[in-house]
Amino acid sequence: MYSIGEVAKFLGVTRDTLKFYEEKDLVKPEQNPENGYREYNHYDIYNLTTINFYREMDLKIKEIQELKKGKSIEAIRSLLEEKELEVLEEIEYKKQLLKKLQTVKENCEKINHFLENYTVKEMQPIEIKGEIDHVTAYHEYDALKENTVSLKKAVTLTSLTRVISFNDEGILEDKFLIVRKAEDFDKELEGEIIAHPKCMYTVIEDGRWSTGGENMDLKVEASLRKVAEEKGYELLGRVYIYLLLTTYEDGLERVFFEMYAPIK
Repeated sequence: MYSIGEVAKFLGVTRDTLKFYEEKDLVKPEQNPENGYREYNHYDIYNLTTINFYREMDLKIKEIQELKKGKSIEAIRSLLEEKELEVLEEIEYKKQLLKKLQTVKENCEKINHFLENYTVKEMQPIEIKGEIDHVTAYHEYDALKENTVSLKKAVTLTSLTRVISFNDEGILEDKFLIVRKAEDFDKELEGEIIAHPKCMYTVIEDGRWSTGGENMDLKVEASLRKVAEEKGYELLGRVYIYLLLTTYEDGLERVFFEMYAPIK
């Protein structure tokens, strides 16, 4: 017979874990009538190793309780198939999470390299999934939930692109499109596809920390036109703006966007 401390050491679990299993009626060691201590025999220890076996496959306590009542091999197989599907879903979630983390890390690099610096870059294809009036049109956020991929099924703004059309006299149209980027094109395409092989590209900063709440549109437009003229680029009268990252400084938001302006 073995004490709870000895069994915990044998099996590499805590005393609290063994007590928890007792509370759940997964194991029932005898109690020494002389001192009141629990005493585990070799059947109890084998039982505990079996519990550990199923816990390693992340079966819930309730499922192990049902197993202890008796299940056919086919029923066990069915239970494991259900668990397999859960794991596969979790793996897919983790893959998407890793992809998201890598994308945001790349966005940090874009900010470091391209903030207020212009270069020529291709704008990868995007599929238009919908449109909302403005980022502050909160009553239209259902369209965002329905047409974008969010790991936590909650609204984010990274699937929005602001599209500004302009001519020499100023802005003609300003709209917000719900888009899906090229890396998601393994899925069935339904909306209009937009791509531009040659764009003026830069990263701009907005948000109250840097602007004090001032509208940056005119400054950005003037900067874009100035660089285009200096480089001899002919603007095609459209700008696409994507949210890269939001952070905070002194409690005020710093918002970074990447901007593509198609050129000939």
